[in-house]
Amino acid sequence: MNKTWLVIKREYLTRVKKRTFIISTILFPLLYLALIFGTSYIAAKSSKNLRVAVIDSSGYFNKAVIHESNLQDSSSRLEYFTGNPDSVIKHYDEMGYDGYIVIPATDWEKGIDNLALKSNKTQGIGPVMQVQGKLNRVWTKIKSEKLGLDESKRIILDKKISLHAENVTDKNSNAQVASTIGYVCGFLIYFILLIYGAQVMMGVMEEKTNRIAEVMVSSIRPFQLMLGKIVGISMVALTQFILWIAFIFIIYNVTASASNSDMMSSVVGGVQKTFSSINLPLIIFCFAFYLLGGFFFYSSLYAAIGSAVNEDMREAQSLSFPVTMLVIFSIALMTAAIADPTGKLAFWASIIPISSPIVMMARIPFGVPGTVPWWELGLSMALLIGGFIFTTWFAGKIYRTGILMYGKKPSWKEMMKWAFRKN
Repeated sequence: MNKTWLVIKREYLTRVKKRTFIISTILFPLLYLALIFGTSYIAAKSSKNLRVAVIDSSGYFNKAVIHESNLQDSSSRLEYFTGNPDSVIKHYDEMGYDGYIVIPATDWEKGIDNLALKSNKTQGIGPVMQVQGKLNRVWTKIKSEKLGLDESKRIILDKKISLHAENVTDKNSNAQVASTIGYVCGFLIYFILLIYGAQVMMGVMEEKTNRIAEVMVSSIRPFQLMLGKIVGISMVALTQFILWIAFIFIIYNVTASASNSDMMSSVVGGVQKTFSSINLPLIIFCFAFYLLGGFFFYSSLYAAIGSAVNEDMREAQSLSFPVTMLVIFSIALMTAAIADPTGKLAFWASIIPISSPIVMMARIPFGVPGTVPWWELGLSMALLIGGFIFTTWFAGKIYRTGILMYGKKPSWKEMMKWAFRKN
């Protein structure tokens, strides 16, 4: 046990002292925040408002209605023409318009449908939807006037049903917040499994290529060596996660204390409301459990692959491809589980250890025990523990033979023989 602890200590300290670990730990949250707010800022700044000439051949769009529609918001502007349309159609670009729309002469009871915004450029869906919304608001008022409805009755007709999902077991649950947290947790585990799992494989390959493993196995059992590497690197991943969580809480508290403006207060209030709608301690605990459980499960397989191959990276990529595909397949299952967190697919995908680290972590924010009963959570955790114990034993059998095997191109068939060979 002391020898295994020495390997754990070496793997942990070697990696956390690297400059790449420090930089990635600090930069990842900053880049993530910059990505979220930067893309929102760029999208807001790059949104285009169109100036459109509307040639009204129906005669329904009178000036009073037109004036009101243009004052409703500061988005795309519509300007109406009722005279000879030919000059507008021919010279709309020179007149400063981005395009034109021709409203045909028709009976208002038949309605107006399938209009075309004609332009010498292909307009984006966003600006086109703005123009469509303005036309619909004007047309709704025209029809209300034709039907003899006053403004108050038209407002009543415009009121729409607002529907949201509510969990009767957990009143604070919010489907939108749960989906967002589910995606974030699932993808974080996905990236950590791939990145740090590959580090385990590369670390084993490096020791084997440099013949360090031959020296180490003379004083420590191969299984102890593999277990020490897996635990040590998993502690690196957990350390990085804890630092990210601390970073989030520091930013949250600093923002809350500095929220003097009304806008900042509303933002902080929104963040507080978001945190109050979830069981944050349970989510953090489950995230740490499924992160470590999933890492032990997959990294043992990556370690077995690293011990079987030599210095050829193509061999390593070829053998690790099935394992990587299992992780990618879990992301596909996670998307389906978030869409229907109580379905049969979500249940089985969160129980089977191959996909449970990602899928169950995506379901938990929807509510425990409302969406995920306690027995499901307990069964998932128990099977994941059993799963990584099995994969560690299975990989240890391969590791013991593969770490001292040189000059032979391995295959999964050959590795299976090593795993089930009687000693």
